[in-house]
Amino acid sequence: MGGIGHNGGPSVEGGVSWRKHCWQAARERLLPTLPIEVVRLRVKRAKALGLDYRTYAGVRAMTGHDVVAFLFSSNALRVSLMRPAMPEARALKLKEVQCGRLALAVAPLTPGLLETANPVVLDAVHPAPYALAGFGEVRAVLRQALGKVPSDRVILVGDLGLERDWCAAGRLAGYLPAERYFG
Repeated sequence: MGGIGHNGGPSVEGGVSWRKHCWQAARERLLPTLPIEVVRLRVKRAKALGLDYRTYAGVRAMTGHDVVAFLFSSNALRVSLMRPAMPEARALKLKEVQCGRLALAVAPLTPGLLETANPVVLDAVHPAPYALAGFGEVRAVLRQALGKVPSDRVILVGDLGLERDWCAAGRLAGYLPAERYFG
């Protein structure tokens, strides 16, 4: 038995394999065992969202909620002033997604141009936060773009490191790099 501050657990002198076994056992006790029917439904839902099951299950585990929308940056959609329509492969994938499809037009691209060029695949388009905007301003812009959609049920699909920071500011469910989502 250890002295003050000892938690009564196994000794650290037990070796790496013993500690690994203890951590794995503790983790397994924390994770619930889902019935096979629930797993099948979640695999089907992940496919309907265009996600792999591991990513979908991770979002469900972190937030406790289903994904109700994706928020795409115009960079992730590969849309610019020179090419206002997104590549056909990306448009086809978005048409199959069974949830909300919101987009942020990164300056100098305007929401009107992005929406006009891609009317069928996007539900709504809003201006993206200014590149040098503060945390609070980014949160306000994202909140306005989401409207009544709860932010912890939205996954941001982006293409730049700056966009990854929007996820924390907007309290979104998660961030996916565009290449991982569309790849």
